[in-house]
Order: sequence, then structure tokens, then C-alpha cells
Amino acid sequence: MPKKVKPAGDGKEEGPVPCKQVKLEAAGGPSPLNLDSPSGLFESLISPVKTETFFKEFWEQKPLLIQRDDPVLATYYQSLFRLSDLKSLCSRGMYYGRDVNVCRCVNGKKKVLNKDGKVHFLQLRKDFDQKRATIQFHQPQRFKDELWRIQEKLECYFGSLVGSNVYITPAGSQGLPPHYDDVEVFILQLEGEKHWRLYHPTVPLAREYSLEAEDRIGRPAHEFTLKPGDLLYFPRGTVHQADTPSGLAHSTHVTISTYQSSSWGDFLLDTIPGLVFDTAKADVELRAGIPRQLLLVETTAAATRKLSGFLRMLADRLEGTRELLSADMKKDFAMNRLPPYYVGDGAELSTPGGQLPGLDSTVRLQFRDHVVLTVGPDQDPSDETREKMVYIYHSLKNRRDTHMMGNEETESHGLRFPLSHIDALKQIWNSSAISVKDLKLTTDEEKQSLVLSLWTECLIQVV
Repeated sequence: MPKKVKPAGDGKEEGPVPCKQVKLEAAGGPSPLNLDSPSGLFESLISPVKTETFFKEFWEQKPLLIQRDDPVLATYYQSLFRLSDLKSLCSRGMYYGRDVNVCRCVNGKKKVLNKDGKVHFLQLRKDFDQKRATIQFHQPQRFKDELWRIQEKLECYFGSLVGSNVYITPAGSQGLPPHYDDVEVFILQLEGEKHWRLYHPTVPLAREYSLEAEDRIGRPAHEFTLKPGDLLYFPRGTVHQADTPSGLAHSTHVTISTYQSSSWGDFLLDTIPGLVFDTAKADVELRAGIPRQLLLVETTAAATRKLSGFLRMLADRLEGTRELLSADMKKDFAMNRLPPYYVGDGAELSTPGGQLPGLDSTVRLQFRDHVVLTVGPDQDPSDETREKMVYIYHSLKNRRDTHMMGNEETESHGLRFPLSHIDALKQIWNSSAISVKDLKLTTDEEKQSLVLSLWTECLIQVV
């Protein structure tokens, strides 16, 4: 019977609360998860807990433990990543630090056992068996198709990047000391068993990763053991540590994480510059110069009052605006997320197919979950007027092999249109299908040019 852990008001753990057992139907193949849609996947991932209950009671608030006695799900989880997968992966050219970390928690400290350069499987297995070291494999969705399939759907569901790491820990060992993360965490137990201890956050909804000393975190608020098929969720900032019990086989789990730098504070930092830019064009007071030598002295009370007044003016303007200008967040998400999951060579994502759209065509948007429409100032450095433009970013041509690797070069894919095209684009975005003739543009040439540009990027198809 699946169970969920609900923290009591006094901070102690209540007994596991039984949840109604829900059978997970296979969808679109052997997977017991529902991969037909982003929402269907998430619902099946946290089943039998309902999505509404999850976001009302647990998301960003407290941990959720779902323990399942489901051999089908356990077998599926085990197929996502196994210790035995490392041999073939190492043969493809993995490197310490970039792809693999080897570490062990010794006396509450993290001891890194990485070698230099390329990872050799025999050495990796030797450190695992003899030094009782944990193997951390970075971003396995780059190589494991089913994890790609899952994480691509979750990125659509959350509208945020979704990364993952696999942790393989031998019996009687612990890889990492107590710490907290700056991401929302979903743990899927794949092989063996893992003993977990969770503690109350010292920094709720933390914005950075940090180690925590044992003498500071107190006693665990929750303590339990995960088995294959089990799922654990906890919010960013939750202090945690985990070990593989002695006398058992090794443990393998995958940590799926999301919502890094996706707070209201981040959104404010992203959208306020555009709001200030627009307001300054309309209000001469914001274009007036700051007092002489303000940058050379401590900010004065008068300057602070002036800024407070401007912020109130911006707030009033914000109440009446329809379009928030996203400076970076939307573009960064589209640039760095996974491409749509596909079987085959993915030619349909990079080469337009089907009928060429014309004025008499009816078209519809495709890959809707992978396309971002936003308005922003012209990014052409030669344009001194900085007029607003409509930008369309998409992830159809993104590289799976660099996903969430941080230091890898990425490029944005998409289109740019004059602001006068915004209504026509919204028609396409908001319709299941629309006639090209009905697009809200002045000339037939503009209508044909718009749909041809979208078709060339594989964003629409003729129906």
C-alpha cells in the first residue's frame, strides 16, 4: 500500500498515512507512467496522490513520501539506470568532474576521489568496491532515452529546466554529508535500498546549495528507507542525507530536480528592466538626470524617497500593462531545455515537411509546449531606436547531449517579427487551426511571409 509522510504541527513525523492504491496503466508502450502528455506524466509520477493535493499541501512546503509495492513500476524504475550501464557509458568517453564524480562522506566531510581525465570503468569499479565510494553520474538524460522522455515532459509541465543526477552507493556507505539544495527534488529509487534522513530547513526555499554541520541541524524530522518503485519529494532548502544500509546490495537512485532560479524574485529581476525602459520612454521624470555626485557619496534620504516614488509609479503602470517584457528567463529556458522526444533521426524537427503553406491554406501550431512567444526590445545593436519586437524561441534544434551541462556553448533558435505581427501570431497560438487569409495583417504578402517563416522553422503545418 502506498504511503505518504505528513509532518505534524510539532515538527515530528506522524505515522505514514495510507493512500488509496491506484493502478498505473501503461501508456504508449511498456512504460507504466502515462507519457501521453506532460500533465498525465506528472499525475502518474506522484500517483496515488492527486496533483491538486500535491500543490496545495506539499509543493514548496514539506516532503512527500510515496512507497509502493508495485513490481511492474519497480522493474521500470530499475530500467532507467543501472550500475551495469556504467561500463558501456565509460566506453563512450566520460570524464571526471564533467560527467562523473566519485566521493564518500567521511566524518561528516565530503571526500572527492576523482582521478584526472577520462573515466576508465575498471578503476571506477575498483573505487566503488574497495573504497566504498559513491558514483555520481551527471545528467544521464543525455544518454538514457527514457529519462530524456520523462524530463522533456516535465520541462513542459513545469515551464522550467529539469535536470537529473544518478547516485550509486555501495552497502554500508554514504556519499554526501548533510546538505540542502536550491532546487525542488524528486527522488526515484531504482536499485537496492537507501536510508534517508530529512531535517527542517535552516534556510527555507534556499537560493543556493550548502553543506550543514550535524550539530546544527538537530534530530531528523523524517527517517525512512526507499525501495525500488518508491518516490520522495522535498522542497529546496530541505536538509537531507542518505546512506545505503549494510549487508544489502548497492543502491541506485536518480534525483530529478527543477525550479532553480525560478522564484518571484528572479521574475522581478527579469521583467522590471523592460518596465523601466517603457516607462522612461513615456515619462520625462524618469529621463531626468540623477543629482550631481550621487555615485560618489552615500545615497541620500532624498534620493531614496525619489526612488520610492518611482517604484510606486512603476507599480501603478504594471497594474495596467498587458505585456511584461521578459529580458532573459524565457529565452534562457528555450535555449537550454531538452528538444522534443522523438524516435528515429529527428528529421521532422529540423526539416520542414508536408505541404507548403499559401494564402488559401489552413495552418496549425505544432510542438506548442516547446515554443515561447515573447515581446522585447530589438536586440539588433545597430538599431539605436530599440523598438519592441516579437520574438519566438523554440527548442526543436537544441542538443540533448549538452543539456544542463552549464559550461557548454548554446545558441538560441527562433524568429523575430515586427510588433505589428503580434495579433496574427496570437491568432495562430490561440487557435486549433486558422486560415491564413484570416490573419490580422495588412497585406496578403505579410500573411504569406509570416506563415512561410513559421513553416520553415517546423513550427506550423498545413492541415
